Amino acid sequence: MKTVLITGANRSIGLETAKQLSEKGLFVYLGTRDLAKGEEVVKELNAKGFQNIQAIQIDVTDAESVLAAKNIIEKEKGKLDILINNAGILGDIPQNPSTTSIEDIQQVFNTNFFGAITVTQTFIELLKKSDSPRISNITSGLGSLTLHSDPTWKYYAIKAISYVSSKTALNAFTVTLAHELKDLAFKVNSIDPGYTATDFNHHSGPGSVESAASFIIKHTLVDENGPTGKFFSNDIEDESEESPW
Repeated sequence: MKTVLITGANRSIGLETAKQLSEKGLFVYLGTRDLAKGEEVVKELNAKGFQNIQAIQIDVTDAESVLAAKNIIEKEKGKLDILINNAGILGDIPQNPSTTSIEDIQQVFNTNFFGAITVTQTFIELLKKSDSPRISNITSGLGSLTLHSDPTWKYYAIKAISYVSSKTALNAFTVTLAHELKDLAFKVNSIDPGYTATDFNHHSGPGSVESAASFIIKHTLVDENGPTGKFFSNDIEDESEESPW
């Protein structure tokens, strides 16, 4: 049974991803900042027949919390097969580039960018013990500078500096990490689940959490011939599902 850690998984897309991976026979560590809330979610899932999901406390902005989670997984499983860096925040809106405070930008980066790096670097040795390690960085189409430069793009007007730049930076982490690990069995990709109706955006997105989770899983559970260092988006309508950087 493969083992997966999903950060920020106690609700919305992260939770649905945990459920779908559990149904596929994976053991899922459901990452949550509040362990009591996470355990309550798992209790509800158990009542619905999900048995291979376990809540684990992890705050991606707290290095000690991340290390403690790593130690638990190492003790219980000895390795990690899949890391899904899903934890993310939007930040306060509006986010005008000329007026948004450095403190607000840093707060978003601490979760969306530095948090993902902290988790990845902490778990990299456990991932190296897997025969087929996978790292999926959950990003956004708003992280694409190419699309942001296209006035015909449907989300062209959304220029929220904190969130947009944090996801662009996360995409850069994907590219550089995939290159570093290219001679190993790793597959490292950025995955945009698309504009999805969640608490994150007051349920304004047109997509469902089921579709978003399915898309993440499709591009995470790739075989040894699968791509690495790519950017896939559920909002890209061509066959490749690949977004420009």
